[in-house]
Amino acid sequence: MHLLILYTTTACRLCEQAEKLLVKTLDFAIFECNQVDIISSNELLERYGVRIPVLVCGKSGQELNWPFNSSELHGFAQRVVALAP
Repeated sequence: MHLLILYTTTACRLCEQAEKLLVKTLDFAIFECNQVDIISSNELLERYGVRIPVLVCGKSGQELNWPFNSSELHGFAQRVVALAP
């Protein structure tokens, strides 16, 4: 299973769009996707405050910044899988 982290915050329309795209595009038999609200940490607020939503590979730290479409998300997912040993 490959871990992805979606950095978001509450009441974020763009974050909601990204979440819907993840549900539509990713195979959750292969990917585990955790949402992290950036409000939980000053460090996360500083890093992602003006960039959310951001999807991050839990293993490599690679980031996919919004806006992204299903094709870009699919390519990112393929790169994540390719990194696996």
